[in-house]
Amino acid sequence: MPQTSLFLPVEPSKGNFYWTGECSMYKVLYRAYRPEIFEEVLGQEHIVKILENQIKLGTVNHAYLFCGTRGTGKTTVARLLAKGVNCLDTDNRPCGKCANCLSIKEGSFMDIVEIDAASNNGVDNIRELRDSVKYPPAVGKRRVFIIDEVHMLSTGAFNALLKTLEEPPSHVMFILATTEPQKLPATILSRCMRMDFRRVGEDKILGGMQEICRKQNAEITDDALRLIAIHADGSVRDGLTLLDQCISGRSDLVNRDDVLESLGAVGEDTYILLTEAVATHNPAEGLLIVDRILAGGKDAREVLKGWMAHYRNLMMTKFIKNPEDLLNMSTENIERIREQSGRLDLPEINHAILELSAIIAESRWSGQPRILLEMALIKLATRGADAQTIQMKPVTKTEKPASPVRQEPATQLSQSGQPTSLATAKAETAIPTHTESDAIYPDMDLLWTKIFEDGEAQKGSFNIIRKGASLEKITDAEFMVSSSSTVKVYLESNCMIIEDLMEKHTGKRRRMRCITRDGNENSKKEDSPREVASKLESMLGFPVDVE
Repeated sequence: MPQTSLFLPVEPSKGNFYWTGECSMYKVLYRAYRPEIFEEVLGQEHIVKILENQIKLGTVNHAYLFCGTRGTGKTTVARLLAKGVNCLDTDNRPCGKCANCLSIKEGSFMDIVEIDAASNNGVDNIRELRDSVKYPPAVGKRRVFIIDEVHMLSTGAFNALLKTLEEPPSHVMFILATTEPQKLPATILSRCMRMDFRRVGEDKILGGMQEICRKQNAEITDDALRLIAIHADGSVRDGLTLLDQCISGRSDLVNRDDVLESLGAVGEDTYILLTEAVATHNPAEGLLIVDRILAGGKDAREVLKGWMAHYRNLMMTKFIKNPEDLLNMSTENIERIREQSGRLDLPEINHAILELSAIIAESRWSGQPRILLEMALIKLATRGADAQTIQMKPVTKTEKPASPVRQEPATQLSQSGQPTSLATAKAETAIPTHTESDAIYPDMDLLWTKIFEDGEAQKGSFNIIRKGASLEKITDAEFMVSSSSTVKVYLESNCMIIEDLMEKHTGKRRRMRCITRDGNENSKKEDSPREVASKLESMLGFPVDVE
């Protein structure tokens, strides 16, 4: 009894199906719409023009190296080049219609050999290839060897390939494809004609997807397609894979919300919004963004890594005029990053990178990485901002009586049990002509610790600050440090270094003002540098240079 099909025939215009005899099988979009002629290649006009001219003039090289990020068309163009040198047409090659072109499309052409170097990277594999090049083509004009992910070959395999790659038989052509050309030996690079594939622009990806949706009879809004093109980040294959994911199983109109639900990814646009919340001191908005990200099933550790990479991209655009290749993303995303980078100060970017790096290291051992991510966001968003600037309600707490200065515990002030109040001393020594507003630093002790840790890297005796001084207050124009009269001399001699470090960690230049433990800005007796050094050596137990 003959078997019957479970599916009705489908017209080519209704979808990309092919028949196996019993049922129709769906072919994914990036395979169904792979370019068959050079005119269909997106975004690589500079390479297509060269190859077309070489095929037309008969000046094709014996070895090519195709470099570029994933999904930009390296393997596709390699197959088109193989078609072109074996095409039977005399005018337009490849024509995509002759027997050789159709055979190459179906994968049955005997004179084209594709090798995956990731799984065939040993010396023996290359020796087999080297032995096979001596045989002439069976059907076409040239035998073409396409080696994908060639950077995965071992050192021995590269050495075995060298001589054959340099002087192959006249009927043989090599096309090497890689995403990491820097891993290839210089001896291989010098034997190939290198062609660098660029990331494809969003507009070209968008136009290609619109044409495919028209052929597929898929209804999707332009906003949704634009979002897919942004997330593709210059990769045509990634864009078609995302499009396939979004339109599969949907019979109605696909809108932007549907695409967001299908993608579930954190793209550059999300990190731009997150960074914007930090830059505008709006932790409330940032926390809502984090909540939406994690509610979509994303891992907090990966979000931290991606956010730090975004800050790195912001830093790169400040120093590099054309960072397209370095940042490895589309031109449109680079423009968005460049615009945001221009509104942020370099110390702010550097601080965010260091802060996120520390949180990432801590999150490896934490069972609650979400809390660490939220803590990092709040610290970055409230850094260097006063209570009026932060766009959120402050934490409810018991109000203290109004006072011209902040009350300090007496235990921090007196070393001899005298009832001396540092708050009183501060009130006496304060400069009334300034309108001061205390900046919000949740942990001033931690800030001071970071400053002397950086200082120790420049000067070993900086440890004196840890034992003999403390950060008391930070205002818009200055920061106040209290110390003993002996350590005060050392602080003043290193004033510039300390002010530089404070600017590095707070993002603003402030003047340092020193007061002694008794509340006076000037010591009762000025010790000479030699006397100060002697006292510090007896205190610390190692030689100290006070300059």
